[in-house]
Amino acid sequence: MRRRQIRAVALCAALASMAVVSGCSSSGGSAGSAQSPSAGGTVKLDFWGWAPGYEQSVALFNKSHPGIQVTFDKTPSGSKGGYTKMLTAAQAGNAPCLGMVGYETMPSFAAAGAMMDVTQYLAPAKSQFADWTWNQVTIGGKTYGAPVDTAPMGLLYRKDLFAKYGIARPPATWDEYAADAARVHAADPSVYLGDFGNDAYNYAGLAWQAGAPWFGTSGGQWQVSVNSAANQKVANYWQGLLDKKLLKTDPSYDPTLYKDMASGKILSDVNAVWDTPILASSVKGTSGKWAVAPMPVWDAADPVYGNDGGSATVVLKGCAHPKEAAEFATWMSTDPSSVSNLIKVTGIYPAATSGLANPALSAPDPFYGGQVVFDVFKAETPHIDTSWVWGPTMTQASTDLGDGLGTSAAGSTRLPDVLNTVQTKTIAQLKQQGMSVSG
Repeated sequence: MRRRQIRAVALCAALASMAVVSGCSSSGGSAGSAQSPSAGGTVKLDFWGWAPGYEQSVALFNKSHPGIQVTFDKTPSGSKGGYTKMLTAAQAGNAPCLGMVGYETMPSFAAAGAMMDVTQYLAPAKSQFADWTWNQVTIGGKTYGAPVDTAPMGLLYRKDLFAKYGIARPPATWDEYAADAARVHAADPSVYLGDFGNDAYNYAGLAWQAGAPWFGTSGGQWQVSVNSAANQKVANYWQGLLDKKLLKTDPSYDPTLYKDMASGKILSDVNAVWDTPILASSVKGTSGKWAVAPMPVWDAADPVYGNDGGSATVVLKGCAHPKEAAEFATWMSTDPSSVSNLIKVTGIYPAATSGLANPALSAPDPFYGGQVVFDVFKAETPHIDTSWVWGPTMTQASTDLGDGLGTSAAGSTRLPDVLNTVQTKTIAQLKQQGMSVSG
């Protein structure tokens, strides 16, 4: 972030009330982020994102909306450079009208003034979405986009290999998970129940489940609690499994991970609903051998689950046609044909309440042995805490945590110490941006 932007954010934070402590936004900018209507009156919009299936939804929209035509440009995933590209374009005044932005990153985009306030165009659509997802796209009373999905987590596992190693049913609790991990590794030291990767947001889902928030607000201040007692509980659990060498440590979403899954060296993955099609496309040769179960919980008598992701279609700074951009964003998340496509190809669990009745959610999945996998996530959803708050420095926090997860997997650091480091660096980053913070 350039120095003048830091000053602007600092001024915003100084003036902010608790309600807008997430940061400033901007609705101004050049008109260069969308082409002007052609002679025939067609509005042309650019849309940047990376998820599979988005192209198909855009094509469906273009077919049914001749007066608004959207061009989808595939970028690297947000954490791999897509967000940097969007922010750079917004700063230069030539961003696309539309961008795919995860809920976790929206506070950072708001603080950078990279999104446009389109409350006036999107307010009528609020009733079509789960309340907590609408809260994710509304910061300081300003709505910047339409929610697309939520991301309940489950346990994706090899049915045949669980049976081979004497696991009669998938572990329902984390105690059972640890016991099964020991059983499998004792039977064959080259085989592991699961993998400990370096994805900060997957780890966030584990913290989310445990009631271990990272951010909050009080009295006009940001609160940072990455190394709280609740977070240390989660860290100590996974550190214990690492100490006993009971987990494989392939990097998240790396080819080595899928090679080990395909060969039966890794038997399961705790991941979000959107990972079900990724796994299916990555280990095609094992089709029919996998199943999905609820993620293990801390207390079987009071099950609580985690959420790993969720994104929005936002209107970026400088969009010349915000009304049409908002129309597209709403359509993509609510139109039955678009939602069906996104369920089948992208693996979303819809944020739109109407989407929860979409027939695609009831379709058996051949890769998972004909199981209706979305039934698992549907049952979990009422047991996910929806009060989780993302902070405005998640790019920094996720990078530091991801690095720490990698070094913990390698044995050169310990997870509780990683959390202490992330806590310290996050507070420093917030202060550097001129925000009031305690932690």
